[in-house]
Amino acid sequence: MELSFWEKESYFSHVDVLIVGSGIVGLNAALYLKTQQPALKVMVVERGLLPTGASTRNAGFACFGSPSELLDDLSHHSESDVFALVERRWRGLQRLRQNLGDQAIDYHRWGGYELFEENQKPLYEDCLEQLPYLNKQLQQVTGEQDIYRLADHKISDFGFKQIAHLIESSAEGQIDTGKMILALTQKVQALGVIVLNGVEIESLQEESTGITALTKQGIAIPARAALVATNGFARQLLPQLQVVSARAQVLITKPIPGLRFKGTFHYDKGFYYFRNIGNRVLFGGGRNLDFKTEETTEMGLTDLVQHKLDELLREVILPGTPYEVEQRWSGIMGVGPGKTTIVQPVSEHVCCAVRMGGMGLAIGSLVGEEGAKLVLEKL
Repeated sequence: MELSFWEKESYFSHVDVLIVGSGIVGLNAALYLKTQQPALKVMVVERGLLPTGASTRNAGFACFGSPSELLDDLSHHSESDVFALVERRWRGLQRLRQNLGDQAIDYHRWGGYELFEENQKPLYEDCLEQLPYLNKQLQQVTGEQDIYRLADHKISDFGFKQIAHLIESSAEGQIDTGKMILALTQKVQALGVIVLNGVEIESLQEESTGITALTKQGIAIPARAALVATNGFARQLLPQLQVVSARAQVLITKPIPGLRFKGTFHYDKGFYYFRNIGNRVLFGGGRNLDFKTEETTEMGLTDLVQHKLDELLREVILPGTPYEVEQRWSGIMGVGPGKTTIVQPVSEHVCCAVRMGGMGLAIGSLVGEEGAKLVLEKL
């Protein structure tokens, strides 16, 4: 692509910080940089027309962990580590709401629920026994009492079948992630950040005074420092990182008159998840059916997962309720051997902020800020 003198001067000259990835992490990094040092020239580049990974392709859960997830984490990690992560998720959600406002992201605190089938009775009983302990720990994080509570009486109200028990999380909510990214993009652009879509970075070359990013479009972008915030795609630029791509498949129904539930729901240890969007149902998951196939950066759908989603939607979530699926899609997460993020320098002028572990909505605002702080040390 041949640039004019004007284009080169206005857009690609004297860039202080190049951020790769325009999702929640990249945009929050840009926001922090411009609020801390308004004179910086910050450019965010994105390979796709919209954020390519998960930020606008996820379920929009404002959640910080179901009871069974926390108990599973406690069996593998120390108590301090587990609840430090919960606190990080909680603080990240509050920061997101603070930065953009609840109206801009369509935030609703309708509660979250974990569903248990009859054959999961041992798991449910473990959760039930530990609820007082979990609530005590969560009160220290959130300042709220009895966040987890029994909700079996709502099963019939919601119309679910094959579900024996419900545990409610009163502090969880949901947002519209499309509105979130739009609001974030508009906010950083108003501060002077340049956001360019359709620009794919193929490599970052170290120079004595910074980096040069080489793009698929044939444009070389020099900058004093760079932040890689591409999460599940991070190894395409930084192959040394321990980040595994994880595809998540999702569907959404057409509007359902008289839909009987509101909230966010975790099913089968969180491998499936669903929520209302108005009077539609968004339903996703099934990665556990074939982990290896879903370790990919390729967008797409598989019959195995989609048939299972259809079956559970028909038999468990909306039994006896007429509905039509309107749309299906997928997104790419970044996971790893642990649930910790990777926010670190990777060379003299390059840092990364990746591996959200499926909790990008909860922690992305904080991770973006942390990545930006590292970049400022490079300038």
